Amino acid sequence: MEIFHISAECYPMAKVGGLADVVGALPKYQTNAGHQVRVVVPCYDTKFKKENDFECVHWGNVKLGNFDFPFSVLKEASNKLGYELYLIEIKELFDRPNVYGYEDDIERFLSFQIATLDWITARQTVPNVINCHDHHTGLIPFLLKYGYKYETLRSIRTVITIHNGLYQGWFGFDKLYYLPEFDLIHVGFLEWNNSINSLAVGVKCAHAVTTVSPSYLNEINIAANGLEDLFKSVRSKSKGILNGIDFEVWDPSKDQMIVENYSTATFEIGKQKNREKLCEQFELDPTKPLFSFIGRLFEEKGGDLLPQASALALSENFENINILILGSGNSVIEEQLVHLRTEYNGNYNVFIGYNEELAHLIYAGSDYILMPSRVEPCGLNQMYALRYGTVPIVRRTGGLRDTVIDFGDNGNGICHDQASVGDICYSINRAVKLYGDKINFNEIIKKGMTTDHSWERVCQEYIEIYNLIIEKNEI
Repeated sequence: MEIFHISAECYPMAKVGGLADVVGALPKYQTNAGHQVRVVVPCYDTKFKKENDFECVHWGNVKLGNFDFPFSVLKEASNKLGYELYLIEIKELFDRPNVYGYEDDIERFLSFQIATLDWITARQTVPNVINCHDHHTGLIPFLLKYGYKYETLRSIRTVITIHNGLYQGWFGFDKLYYLPEFDLIHVGFLEWNNSINSLAVGVKCAHAVTTVSPSYLNEINIAANGLEDLFKSVRSKSKGILNGIDFEVWDPSKDQMIVENYSTATFEIGKQKNREKLCEQFELDPTKPLFSFIGRLFEEKGGDLLPQASALALSENFENINILILGSGNSVIEEQLVHLRTEYNGNYNVFIGYNEELAHLIYAGSDYILMPSRVEPCGLNQMYALRYGTVPIVRRTGGLRDTVIDFGDNGNGICHDQASVGDICYSINRAVKLYGDKINFNEIIKKGMTTDHSWERVCQEYIEIYNLIIEKNEI
């Protein structure tokens, strides 16, 4: 089977969030399963692009309304990622360091989608399946079905995978002329709430819809930023598939980014060594349990709760805990978190930004990972934490609900129901008490480290959907 994954992000080429990790891992395991897999992302001005060799395999001109942009398709030469990676180079639009955040993002991702389909049309073979990821690629199923110049691609089956349904790629009908020509009788597929909604288009027109966890599929029927009724209407062609993690990258027994490797048999010594290094780096006490947060500092992730929750938890347990924050986002939240250093020096620290090596060390050296998310379609941090013997403290939502069960129910973590300072602090107090019960605490760690969140399982679920829509054109 020939499969194309089309996405705005793919690790290690370009990463903003979990979307990149999924698109960087799932294709590798599909390739290992015997399929021809190709990943297509925009050609951003990133470190990966600069440090690796690419060959041009196609060039052309993408027409965006009255504008013409020359584009090239660049193939990563070594195939070292375990699949074929292609970059759509449109220098006027993507030769920039950031993935998102520009005033012309609509034009950027429309041109990316059109250029990708133009290239696929020019190829000698037609793929069996195109798996689109989030709203940045949501117009592809529509264009494949109704775009005049893509008639030779009508046989391709499409899947749209929703990593975060809050972001939908809206734009006005004044930009309708950007799209390649199609019969206007089908214009209704583009409309949602009086605008063109890229995510809604993909959901309407794709042969199958997947979300990144079963619970998130249920949640978007209730809260999906205005698309609730649409998701209810396509439930018969939808499935929630829990993401996996790359066990080759996230393996505490082999990880080169941590100080001491360890397994389920040696985790006590291994985690202690990594905790000592982490505490030395951030001036914390290695004899105390370490609570950490890794992620974006926005309300969606509960980042706005962290300053008050950290201050309250430290004031209640000053002699018993350390807290370490790694993240960036809202500048007000960042300032509040930095300010806490002066008041709780020796028990608290923060690193504003993101550092992949530091993230690995935090997973290895921490005792608990805080995830008080308001919205978490899947979540990967809790899976990384479990793999590294770090107990997740999570709010029950989305994929967190599917992967973390409270230790009171014979589970692998600590759970609470509300995204609130009170619930976070109550869970931290439970964690402090649990930490003192070493036998029980160690059993929970072992349970987490042996949980199967591998991509092999996930890969097979995607292949089953692809086969189903190829054979039956439905789920």
